[in-house]
Amino acid sequence: MSKKDRIEEMDEIKDMMSQDETFANEEVTDSISESNEEEEEESASPEELMEIELGKEKDKFLRLFAEFENYKKRTSKERIDLFRTAGQEVITALLPVMDDFERALKELSKSSEKDLFKGVELISNKFKETLKAKGLEEIKAKEGDSFDAEIHDAITQIPAPSKKLKGKIIDVVEKGYRLGDKVIRHPKVVVGN
Repeated sequence: MSKKDRIEEMDEIKDMMSQDETFANEEVTDSISESNEEEEEESASPEELMEIELGKEKDKFLRLFAEFENYKKRTSKERIDLFRTAGQEVITALLPVMDDFERALKELSKSSEKDLFKGVELISNKFKETLKAKGLEEIKAKEGDSFDAEIHDAITQIPAPSKKLKGKIIDVVEKGYRLGDKVIRHPKVVVGN
């Protein structure tokens, strides 16, 4: 789970806790106001009783309205999140196919059949463009970049060939991808130590 996901989860938990505290405070306030209202009702005229009842109904209506507004905001946010990542599972399943295309192009470039290479390259480009249109973008990682544990996935560490590559990326084993703001596959890298 990435740091951003953990932060979002903690924020959701805090929101739930604050809502529970709000409901508890409302219950205490309601019970206090009910006992005060009962005392007032015993010594009040019929008009005052009607105003007290009207106030109670108004308060119930405002609370219900506020609760409904919170419900609408929450469901709207959930719907937006769902649409944003609706195709995540399908796109994640297609990433190995994209890797296979890259390996095939690498091998076909060595062969003498240029027409075959051109055909596979056209299909590969169309596939990449289709996924890009759905929000997929490659996480750029190359030799000499700084290693970032939030983005990169270090699969091994080897002695750095030079001092300037110490703590930096030496090789990218597998490309990483992001769908919208969410990383769906971290780039697998070799880091120098």
